[in-house]
Amino acid sequence: MVQVCLNGPRGAADGSAVPLTPESMARAAAEAVAAGATDIHVHPKSPCGRDSLSPRVVAATLDAIRARVSVPVGVTTGAWAEPDPAARVARVRSWTVLPDHASVNWHEPGAEETAAALIDRGVGVEAGIWSGTDAAGRFAVSPLGPQVLRVLAEVTDTEAAEACARTLLAELGTADGRPVLLHGEDAGAWPVLRLAGRLGLATRMGLEDTLFLPDGERAASNAQLVAEALVQYGCSQRSS
Repeated sequence: MVQVCLNGPRGAADGSAVPLTPESMARAAAEAVAAGATDIHVHPKSPCGRDSLSPRVVAATLDAIRARVSVPVGVTTGAWAEPDPAARVARVRSWTVLPDHASVNWHEPGAEETAAALIDRGVGVEAGIWSGTDAAGRFAVSPLGPQVLRVLAEVTDTEAAEACARTLLAELGTADGRPVLLHGEDAGAWPVLRLAGRLGLATRMGLEDTLFLPDGERAASNAQLVAEALVQYGCSQRSS
């Protein structure tokens, strides 16, 4: 599986290719699915371009994307969008349109409560386990581990990304038997994607993770990144 991550916390300063409105996110999602993406991760944005967990903003984003594609759509619950853990849970419980899944960063305060609220509402949980944090250890002892949809193993080291990825996977162990999606960011995005291909793990690619193609050229769209990701991922599998 190659998931497309459409925008992340990026904003207008990151270039016009990054979709910030429901309409542009929907268009980018449709193009990425046409290029081969089978799952979508998106950060709904307020009118001023900031990540938001507002039920109105989430509903508008999901409705726009689902009008264009039929693959699963997930959203963020990152603490930067709502720093107060109790308010974050209240936001999740107030959603009027539900995503298929939502990512929960396990190192953030209130992660367990946010995940529990999502599970209570029938929303799949992507457990975000970031390298360089205590998330893997916290997830290992979480009673919610067996209930999550999958684990997002996120490599934040951009210089020794592959080595960091292997360390993170070792820390995760069996990941409570849940599927693992391995991905990196910025300069580490492509090396980690190729490693995921060699290991036969799900991965993701999009303008959240990197603005550039493997050759250093700036990506024109999420679709271009997805198309190249499928090439890199497949080549890595064939060479392993």
